[in-house]
Amino acid sequence: MEQYALEQLKTIAKVSTTCKRLELTRRERIERWAESLERSPRPFLKTLHETEYQPIEDRIAMRDDDTPISVAFADPILRAAGMEDDSYGEAKRFFELSDGQLHELVCFCHFGERVSAATVARRVRKMADPKPSGFFAQLRAFFG
Repeated sequence: MEQYALEQLKTIAKVSTTCKRLELTRRERIERWAESLERSPRPFLKTLHETEYQPIEDRIAMRDDDTPISVAFADPILRAAGMEDDSYGEAKRFFELSDGQLHELVCFCHFGERVSAATVARRVRKMADPKPSGFFAQLRAFFG
């Protein structure tokens, strides 16, 4: 396969460096993440250590290869929808999650060093549904 610099390509083809961002709702982005986790070739993924104890600047920058977040970033649809990298902070922004929600998905304290991709997929999918399930969850939502 031949490779050309962008300037070389412009001499032989019309090249657009802008791409219209794919518009997905929060729910669609979260559902796509769950699907990506379910398709992950790695059945077990790394966790991030002590996310809740990190200073905010460090927490936002946290990342590692082969994490649930890196699985999301590897998905071309999620990147086309605007996911910019595989950091904790970007996952929080892109999927519109709180620190508490993201902590429950990727932190070492919940799973140990590794977590099943299927387990994270189930948890991610639950976050796509804004309605609390179960009697006590509904009571908390009502009085909370």
